[in-house]
Amino acid sequence: MNQKLIVSLIGSTLAFPTLAAEQINLDDVVVTASRIEQSRANVIGDVTVIDRETIERAGAASLTDVLRSQPGIQVVNSGGAGTATSIFLRGTNDQHVVLLVDGLRINSATLGTTAYESIPLSQIEKIEILRGPASSLYGADAIGGVIQIFTRKGSSEKTLLHAAAGLGSYGTKTAEAGLNGGYGNLRYGVNLSSLDTDSFSAKRIRNNAFDKDDDGYRNLSASAYMDLTLTAGHTLGLQFFESKARNHFDNAYNDYGNQTLKSYAISSKNQFTDFWHSSLKIGVGEDDSDSHAKPSGSNPTGISRYRTEQQQLTWQNEFKLPLGTLTLAYDRLEQTVDSKSSPTSKYTKDRNNDGFMGSYVANIGNHGVQLSLREDHNTQYGNYNTGGAGYAYRLSPEWRISANYGKAFKAPTFNQLYFPNFGDPQLSPEKSDNVEVALKYTGNTWNAGLTVFENKIRNLIEFSGAATTGCSFSGFCPVNVGKVEIQGATLESSWNISDSLLLSGNLTVQSPRDEQSDQLLTRRSNRYGAINLLHTWGDLQWGAEMTGASTRYNNAANTKTMSGYMLLNLTASYRLNPEWKLEARANNVLNKSYVLAYTGNSATSVPYNTAGSNIFIGLRYQMKP
Repeated sequence: MNQKLIVSLIGSTLAFPTLAAEQINLDDVVVTASRIEQSRANVIGDVTVIDRETIERAGAASLTDVLRSQPGIQVVNSGGAGTATSIFLRGTNDQHVVLLVDGLRINSATLGTTAYESIPLSQIEKIEILRGPASSLYGADAIGGVIQIFTRKGSSEKTLLHAAAGLGSYGTKTAEAGLNGGYGNLRYGVNLSSLDTDSFSAKRIRNNAFDKDDDGYRNLSASAYMDLTLTAGHTLGLQFFESKARNHFDNAYNDYGNQTLKSYAISSKNQFTDFWHSSLKIGVGEDDSDSHAKPSGSNPTGISRYRTEQQQLTWQNEFKLPLGTLTLAYDRLEQTVDSKSSPTSKYTKDRNNDGFMGSYVANIGNHGVQLSLREDHNTQYGNYNTGGAGYAYRLSPEWRISANYGKAFKAPTFNQLYFPNFGDPQLSPEKSDNVEVALKYTGNTWNAGLTVFENKIRNLIEFSGAATTGCSFSGFCPVNVGKVEIQGATLESSWNISDSLLLSGNLTVQSPRDEQSDQLLTRRSNRYGAINLLHTWGDLQWGAEMTGASTRYNNAANTKTMSGYMLLNLTASYRLNPEWKLEARANNVLNKSYVLAYTGNSATSVPYNTAGSNIFIGLRYQMKP
C-alpha cells in the first residue's frame, strides 16, 4: 500500500464526525458474506444489512435511493425515474458488482450491468451488501462486491395482508398489495406493485423543442414463492420475480424503451444428517430490453433488442465440523444473448461456466477464520482460479480487528467480445487483488467501524484501441491495457443518544485512480457519505438525512468537472393504529442543483437532469398476526 496516502485517508475519515447508516443489529443473519448463514457479529467481511423496516422508514422512491446512502456506494443516474443507473462500489466500475435476486443473476450479459432502476423497493424484504472481492465465492465480476436482494416473504402461519398507496411530485402514483401466510407444512406469498410517474426531462439544458417534454416511467412488478416441508429437514421451494418497465427518453420522435427483468427457480433443501445440509437450486434469470426510435437507413424498423438468458444451477453442501463449517459447491451458469440494433449489427452467442467452490468458516474463542477457493471453467475465456482469506480477533467483548485478502476477476461482456465491427474475442478477463483491514467497536449505545482497503485491478478493458479488422471504431476499440489502483477508508458509526433518538452516518474517503494518468476514474469522487437523525415521539417518527459527494469528473482526462453537492431529505411517519400508518418524504428540501453525469464530453454535451425539491405522501396497511 502507499503508506502516505493510506494515512491521509484514515485521517480524513477520523476527522469527520460521521456515523453509520443504520444502527447495527448483531442478531441479523447474513448469507452473502460466506454463502452460509452467519450471525452478523461473526461476519469477517465488510457487510451492510438493510431490512424491510429500514426500507419503509426511509420512505425512498427506488432501490438506488436506498443504496446511495450506504457506505462505499456511489450512484449515478442519467435522468429521472427508470433511467440507466450505475453503481460504483468502493470506486470500482459499475460492471464490477454482482447483483443477485434470491440467489440468481439477472444482469445484462451484453452490457455487463444490472438494471437497478427496474427492481422496485416494494418487492424487497432485505438487502445485503458485501463490499470487497468475492469471486472466490460467486465467480466472475465480483471485483467490487456483491449486492443480494431477498424478495418479500412472511414468517407467520396465518395469512397476512399488506397494502400501500401514495402520491407525489412529478405526477407520481404508487400502489402495492400482497399476502403471505401458511397452511400446515406450506408457506406461500404473492406481492404485486405498480409505479407511474411523469418524471421530468432527462436533459437539463434543452437545446431542442423535443427536449422540453417530461420523460415518463411506469413499472409493474410481481413476486411469489412457495415452500413445502415434505418432512422434517426437507423442503421444496418455488420462487418467481418479474418487473416490466417502460421509460421515455429525449429526442424528436417520442422514443421509449421497454425493460423486463425476470427470475424463477425451484429449490430443494435437505438436512441429511446432523452435520450435513445440502441445497439444490435450478433457475433462470432474464434481462430483456428493447428501444423504439424513428426508423433510419441502418435500422429500418427503428427497434433494437438486447436479451440475456442465464440458466443457473447451484448445488451446495455444508458440513458442520467439530470446529467450523466446510462448504463445497458447484455452480453451473449457461449464458445466451440475442442482440440486434440493426440488420447488420446483430449477433447471437452463448457461453457456459462451471464453478467449483470450497470454503471454511470457523469461530474459535476470540478467533474468526474464513477461507475460500474457487476454480471457474469457461467455454469462452478458459479457466481462472480465485481465493480469499480472512482473519478476525476479538480484543474484548466490544472491540474486534480483522483482515481480508481476496483475488477476483471480471469476464469480458458479450458486447466487448462479439458486437459486430467492435468486439474482440481475444480479450482476457480483468483481474484484481484486494487487501483490507478493519477495526470495529460494538457497545450498548454506540457502534463504530473503520475499514481501510486497497484494490489493484489489471487487464482493465478500456475503449482506446486503434481500428483493426474486427473493430472499425478507431480510438474506441476494447483492449486490455488499463491498470487501476483504488485506496480508501470507510468510517461508519451509530449512537443511540436516547431510547428515542438515533444519530448515524458514514464517510468514504478514497483515491480511485488510473495508474498511468494518475487521474480519478470517471464520475467517482474522493469523498462521499451520509448523516441520519431519527427521532421517535410516541406514534410519530421523523428523520433527517444528508447525503453528499465531493468533486467528480465526467471524463478520464478530468477536464469535465462536476461540482460537489450536499442534499437534505426529510421523512416522517405516523401510526394511526397498529395496522395503519401515514408516511411522507421530502427530497432535496433546499432545492439544490447538482449534476451526476453528462451526455458526453464534447463542448455541446449537456448534463443529465436531477430532481429538485419534491414530496411523496403514502398510506400503508399491514395486518397484524
